[in-house]
Parts: sequence; structure tokens; C-alpha cells
Amino acid sequence: MDILLVEDNLLNQKVVIFNLKKYNYNVIPVTNGPEAIEKVKQHTYDLVLMDIMLPEMDGYEITAVIREYEKENGVKKPVPIIAITANTLDNDRDKCFSVGMNEYLSKPFTAAQLIEKIRIFIPE
Repeated sequence: MDILLVEDNLLNQKVVIFNLKKYNYNVIPVTNGPEAIEKVKQHTYDLVLMDIMLPEMDGYEITAVIREYEKENGVKKPVPIIAITANTLDNDRDKCFSVGMNEYLSKPFTAAQLIEKIRIFIPE
């Protein structure tokens, strides 16, 4: 199972990758929006973990571009996108869903919480 991790903090990347490798997920990390968009155009991922606060483009903008790309290219099964963010206000959660994200996980989170969210879209 291929997971695209869009996270600019390298320590956060390492923690997520370490925890997901235990479950045999192949995690491809990127640190910014243009990289993330290019990766989605080049490869079909089973899931995207999307940080919100990123340089250049935020997670909302990246998700909107991915969803537009999927629509323009007739993608039948859009990639599930889970927001991972320190923003925990109700309107942040609503904004994630309004741009096309499928689920929301607030930082800090445990490995168990992350796996629980992923399994919504990628069952065991």
C-alpha cells in the first residue's frame, strides 16, 4: 500500500514513516505542494496524509489542485486524503472537508490514532 506523506517537518516525517512501516505501508514523503501534486500526477496512491501548514502552498490549496486534477482526468476513485494538522478549531475541520479532504486528525496524535484513520480507507 502506497501512502503519500505531505509534511514539511522532517522529524514528523520520520515518526510517521517509522510507525507506518510496522504495518508494511510504503510511505513516500514530500515537503511541499508542488512536489505533492507532481507525485499524485505520476503515481496512484492508496492514501495521502496532508499537513495543512506548509511552505509555498497550504494543504487546502494542494487538496483543491489534486481534486481538480482528478476531475479533469476522469479519475473514478479519488485518492483519500487525511488532514494531519495542529489546527483544531471547528472551522478548520470544516474547511478540510469543504476542499475535498476525507478525514481529519489533529496533532499530536498517537500511532494507534493514525492507523485507525488510515484503516477507514485501507482495511487490514
